[in-house]
Amino acid sequence: MWRCWKRKWRGCGGENRALTNSLLGTAGFPSVDFPQAVKPQGLSRLRKRSWHQIQMQREKGAAREAALDVDERKNGIVSNN
Repeated sequence: MWRCWKRKWRGCGGENRALTNSLLGTAGFPSVDFPQAVKPQGLSRLRKRSWHQIQMQREKGAAREAALDVDERKNGIVSNN
């Protein structure tokens, strides 16, 4: 079923281009050259992280932010957040 739908979907692009150019020609405009459609690329699989890894990442982020806050206080830069 998926292959059948995929073939029909590919054919729609050509039909749409032909219909658009036909309508433009009827209205007195020159036809349009459509660029070749970009082929979709597969997404890389996201790495699933355990809760332990997520917690470690959060702790590192909090420590990094705390270090930035200390540096700002040392340098006299104070935010009003």
